[in-house]
Amino acid sequence: MSEFRLTQISDTHTSRRLTKLTDNFHRLSEYIDTSRPDLVINSGDITFDGLTSPGDFDFAKSLHDALPVACRYLPGNHDIGDNQTQIGPMPSQRVGEGDRQAFVSVFGDDRWRFEAAGWCFIGLNSVVMNSGLASEAEQFDWLARELAAASGKPTALFLHKPLYLNAPDDPELKATSIRYVPQPARRRLIELFRAADLRLVASGHVHQHRDFTFARVRHIWAPSAGFIISGARQELIGIKEVGLVEYRFRPDSFEVRHVKAPGQIAIDLDGLLKDQDVSARG
Repeated sequence: MSEFRLTQISDTHTSRRLTKLTDNFHRLSEYIDTSRPDLVINSGDITFDGLTSPGDFDFAKSLHDALPVACRYLPGNHDIGDNQTQIGPMPSQRVGEGDRQAFVSVFGDDRWRFEAAGWCFIGLNSVVMNSGLASEAEQFDWLARELAAASGKPTALFLHKPLYLNAPDDPELKATSIRYVPQPARRRLIELFRAADLRLVASGHVHQHRDFTFARVRHIWAPSAGFIISGARQELIGIKEVGLVEYRFRPDSFEVRHVKAPGQIAIDLDGLLKDQDVSARG
């Protein structure tokens, strides 16, 4: 295969009860039906709250199964809980092995590797990092083996949380500690990739589109496919929009295109939560 076309969607936050988000997913699905990439990757927060609404896993999977191309999945904090950080409070819904297994039972492996167009593609479960769970250690051991097997191929990494804001040694701040891969797991992850030809890190989680390069590695933050977060809740870092990201990989090179599917609406989280509250009380 001399060319591999991949579409990244993220933070779809699908839920049976939130029909506006389902509508945005349908607009995205229609676009993918037209563009027909070789693969779709959902980089996490597939559900709005799979932890307390486990039926949303099956609902989300049914939406993805209706796409005309194969999909791979990574879990987000809304799917299986969040990882703890060196600073800041313990997450209200801490990642647990039972929740991880529930995700795997519906969506398949929460870490994966494959090759296409001369590239090595790796997907990691970023919310299990720094958790102390056995699956965290297993994932790091698995990653070391898979990177050795990559044999120097250019490598693209997909995960839910960005590695960092601007640089590997960015200090962790209490206000943003849950936004990026936490220390010390971040340091260990970066060290493992030093021996690899890492070219791309693709993530989601922040609900903002961002595209920057550090030390010859391009970092792509995919926007949410579902909603944006107001300035009152979250500072502006990149571009607050809904959409998806298209990649075109060729041996030793790749292209990136940021797209908003026709009909996708930039739903505001505050309005979404207000509508949900009214519906619940109605």
